[in-house]
Amino acid sequence: METLYRSTRESASQTMTSSQAVLQGLTPDGGLFVPVTLPQADFDFDQLAQADYQTVAYEVLKLFFTDYTETELKSCIQAAYGAQFDDPAIAPVTKHGKQYYLELFHGPTIAFKDLALQILPHLMTTAAKKNQLQAEVVILTATSGDTGKAAMAGFADVDQTKIIVFYPQAGVSAIQKQQMVTQVGENTYVVAINGNFDDAQTKVKELLNDRELHAQLAANQFQFSSANSINIGRLFPQVAYYVYAYAQLIKQGQIKNGDEVNFSVPTGNFGDILAGYYAKQLGVPIHKLICASNRNNVLTDFFNTGVYNKNREFFLTSSPSMDILVSSNLERLIFYLTGEDPKQTASLMTDLQTKGSYTLTPAMRQAVTEFWAGFVTEGQDQHEIHHLYAHHHYTIDPHTAVASAVAKQYQAATKDQRPMVVVSTASPYKFPKAVLAAITGQDHDVDGLAAVDQLHALIKTPIPATVDNLRTAPVRHHQVTEPDAMAAAIKTILKLN
Repeated sequence: METLYRSTRESASQTMTSSQAVLQGLTPDGGLFVPVTLPQADFDFDQLAQADYQTVAYEVLKLFFTDYTETELKSCIQAAYGAQFDDPAIAPVTKHGKQYYLELFHGPTIAFKDLALQILPHLMTTAAKKNQLQAEVVILTATSGDTGKAAMAGFADVDQTKIIVFYPQAGVSAIQKQQMVTQVGENTYVVAINGNFDDAQTKVKELLNDRELHAQLAANQFQFSSANSINIGRLFPQVAYYVYAYAQLIKQGQIKNGDEVNFSVPTGNFGDILAGYYAKQLGVPIHKLICASNRNNVLTDFFNTGVYNKNREFFLTSSPSMDILVSSNLERLIFYLTGEDPKQTASLMTDLQTKGSYTLTPAMRQAVTEFWAGFVTEGQDQHEIHHLYAHHHYTIDPHTAVASAVAKQYQAATKDQRPMVVVSTASPYKFPKAVLAAITGQDHDVDGLAAVDQLHALIKTPIPATVDNLRTAPVRHHQVTEPDAMAAAIKTILKLN
């Protein structure tokens, strides 16, 4: 059965194929693409337990990308999940203490975005051929630290594409920044903004819907798309690692087929945990999805009160990829909570844009049964890193620590003894200063590669090649702009002036 896509804000009469939606990125009305009808799955988990990651990915992705042929989809998967990962399992599941950790940091940029952004360029270039696209695709992306590097690593020197990444100048780790500004590729462009991630993301979404700019692009044979998780080509590949993790727990003898498990997910833009929601809809026996936040706990308040309110203080934390107050992917969940009512969804999103907040109806609140939410302070985050290292000789990054600590909050509050999988989203070497301080209990006056070396001397875990290579990589990107000048920066890059 073909899976077609519609907007969260328009009637289902306006549909696109999966390849068209991948190319488009954002719907023309400013909404997000969702399947007209959720695909039906019949996973044989005992069989998948013996399968490799690539096989599991195909079983998942064939449900969402139905206008790709089997050959096309398998070719995309094989290109995405190969030698660029330092573990043949791609996304191994390990156990430390009483919790399981789904390690999503074994790709070329040592963060979970690799699991989606290694395949997106292949999905997009295949889609361009399928739809006889003549224009050059311009990938426009805002990043809170990880998406930018992972997207550029995937799209670097890919034919018929350019990628422009905007990131908050003071809102990423030293290693994240170094990874981005040294990115190679003649089609890659990195621009820092004097603002936070929400400023960058809001402006990118605005530009993706700027009809005048679109017309100017079209006249010059360009077309916008996105590598953020608003793009279905980013979102649905993430569903695969939830299916794979469940199958691996069966393989390891930790659970039996049919046993329920919980996943705790460090959450900012709501894409990663939304992939878990879709996995549950497909039949993965997930009991609860734990939405774990840092001090920017807008999502915790949303799930616990039914009110989404971005009108609050913004904090810079040691888990910068979660320093977000506008969680774009939440719109897809809101759409389902309204009973797939595009008018009500659009109204709530308008409230968010104009008032900075919206409130769920009592019926919508009752429909939120899959999630449990909590948050941690910086001190609690550091304590979790210290505890795992001291008691289990396992080192985690600050984002993973948020999810690990909130998972324990959930278990203490509910007494739920189901197996808990913590989604581990980044290598500790991506945030060495924060991890070093947490383990030693002392602030270290080092950052970047110097902090990497000190952390390595302490934990002995091999330094990933992508970090080691930064030692000799020249800085290629120097541009800084104001959020209001992002459109001008794009026009300059594309020589549209």
